[in-house]
Amino acid sequence: MKRNLLKLLPLAAIGLLLSCQGKKEETVTTSEKIKVKTEVAELEQVQQNATFTASVEGETVNHITPAIPARIKKIYVEVGDRVVKGQKLVEMDNTNLDQQKVQLSNLEKDYARYNELFKVGGVSQQQLDQLKVQLDVAKTAIANLQENTLLLSPISGTVTDRNYDNGDVFSQQPILTVQQINPVKAVINVSESYFPKVKTGMPVNVKLDVYGDEVFQGKVKLIHPTIDPNSRTFVCEIEINNPQLRVRPGMFARVTMNFDVVERIVVSDVAIIKQSGSNDRFVYTLVDGKAQFIPVQVGQRLDKQWEILSGINPGDEVITAGQSRLNNGTEVEVVQN
Repeated sequence: MKRNLLKLLPLAAIGLLLSCQGKKEETVTTSEKIKVKTEVAELEQVQQNATFTASVEGETVNHITPAIPARIKKIYVEVGDRVVKGQKLVEMDNTNLDQQKVQLSNLEKDYARYNELFKVGGVSQQQLDQLKVQLDVAKTAIANLQENTLLLSPISGTVTDRNYDNGDVFSQQPILTVQQINPVKAVINVSESYFPKVKTGMPVNVKLDVYGDEVFQGKVKLIHPTIDPNSRTFVCEIEINNPQLRVRPGMFARVTMNFDVVERIVVSDVAIIKQSGSNDRFVYTLVDGKAQFIPVQVGQRLDKQWEILSGINPGDEVITAGQSRLNNGTEVEVVQN
């Protein structure tokens, strides 16, 4: 029995030795350096652009309404019609106007008679003056009624809304809306940090979602002089020429302003990693053969690159591939592209 045990002991020792060698080889394998690719962070000239969103509006918007409720006799235009300044749009019921004209005619006759009597001493100057006042009031009333009976377009533009039909009684809503849509405008809210840089007449680029990447030219027409204390923004009106009427009120616009050119660090977009669960971004840089975790503040996306505002310096070697296997301090091996 003892002899059998003595024979088995060398075999067990050999097995144990082979097992240890296998574990040793496995340890060596797992400690291999992670292969990565890198690039050098460099300074480049970067256009300082800022984009703001807005809805397109008519340059001028007029709501066509009479001063007093009345029945609509006839509407002469329809939605989409182009009109010119002074064009007849709506005719209201003219009953009141006709009555006022009759009264005015009687007052004019009375005044003519009083004037003849005044010349021969039949009436006093005071009586003549009182009748003259009544005559002037009647003329003013008729002029007002005429203006509110025959409604004319105050601008050249396009009819964009109609709320009544012939025979309806006007109450609160405008009968028609006329908008000037050449040019149109976009009203944007700009961060107060740009207030010293925005100037009247400054050119801007405008993109409309409906037209994709097509760029329309605009300019700053009006800068409101105050800052909203809640949003810390100021209002800026952008004028957009629209000779072909392709830009319509209500379209969603993106207005891009250029605020000069500055030198910024630029890296490839593949180097930027967005931290899960937040909007924070970071990169890995290569320092003494190890990956170093660096939070960064990014600026504009420039095609396939990102502008870096802070976090790394020019000349830093930034890892662009292999980051998924890295932790802070991981040893790496740089491979050629």
